[in-house]
Amino acid sequence: MKFKNFPMVPRVVFGAGSFNQLGEILLPKRKNSDSSVIYLVDAIFETQELSKQIPVIFNDQIIYVSTEEEPKTDQVDALVTLIKTSFSELPTAIVGIGGGSILDLAKAVAIMVTNNGKAQDYQGWDLVKKTAIYHVGIPTLSGTGAEVSRTAVLSGPEKKLGINSDFTPFDQVILDPDLTINVAKDQWFYTGMDCYIHCIESLNGTYLNAFSQSYGEKALELCKEVFLEDIDPASSRDKLMMASWHGGMSIAYSQVGVAHAISYGLSHVLGIKHGIGNCLVFQYLEEFYPEGVALFFKMMEKHNIVLPKEICKNISAEQMKTMINVALAMTPLWENALGQNWQDTITESKLRSIYKKI
Repeated sequence: MKFKNFPMVPRVVFGAGSFNQLGEILLPKRKNSDSSVIYLVDAIFETQELSKQIPVIFNDQIIYVSTEEEPKTDQVDALVTLIKTSFSELPTAIVGIGGGSILDLAKAVAIMVTNNGKAQDYQGWDLVKKTAIYHVGIPTLSGTGAEVSRTAVLSGPEKKLGINSDFTPFDQVILDPDLTINVAKDQWFYTGMDCYIHCIESLNGTYLNAFSQSYGEKALELCKEVFLEDIDPASSRDKLMMASWHGGMSIAYSQVGVAHAISYGLSHVLGIKHGIGNCLVFQYLEEFYPEGVALFFKMMEKHNIVLPKEICKNISAEQMKTMINVALAMTPLWENALGQNWQDTITESKLRSIYKKI
């Protein structure tokens, strides 16, 4: 048996206030005064204090990116074109500052500035041939695991699927819990549940191994502390950021499962954001994850979270068909959840019945 040799993020800084070390970390990477760093930053920060703290020097450029929609392949292509036409040589680094959407976008852009073609050409597994340029991830939300994963999830013309490769992971990550202080409660919960669902899907999957299990169990333990116990805000921020990291490591060495496969269809067709999309699906997955779903409802109750209803009430037959097709294309996810014979359980009829409940 041949084991996969997965890449890991080689350098990480953790701690409240560690964002202030970004300039120091980037300086040795700069070749000269013409070197440029491209900062891809969630547009929500454009008028906030964080933007003033970004260490812009020389020819650096901040590009504010709206996260109203999930990241798309044509958005990656547009950013790559902008970068290549604005600078005579490749940037020194791409730095993503934001939630999972921005981090995935940063990873994809770092890959595409050195690889030919369009981003949609690399949606899949191990299709990237050339090393990405140096890229740094700085999460401002905790839960997605995008800061540690080997995928950059994108919606393309035909599918929602990640650029999964050994060149995708960040070269450097800065984990500063203080960057999550002002996150809205609903967003905090939905993104945190992405981590929780990562754990449930990994720990109950057929791909589970001792490596992924060790990370998944720790992430689950931290999620239970954050969402079921009464702990002080600073400790909660620290623990959720670590849960996100460990949850991301767990799925990097195993895989996600039913909730993610089905939520990809929701996101691709209706533009539902990833965190809330997973929650919308997970509430109806008692058949697959009974204990996990029961605990999920306890967490919702404790934090007074009410999920929106009738999201799929008025969708067309064509939209339903597309959602089903997107979900069915997630073969590794289904195999992890249900094994090689997953198609005996997951049919178009089964998926349609779940989508209709949402």
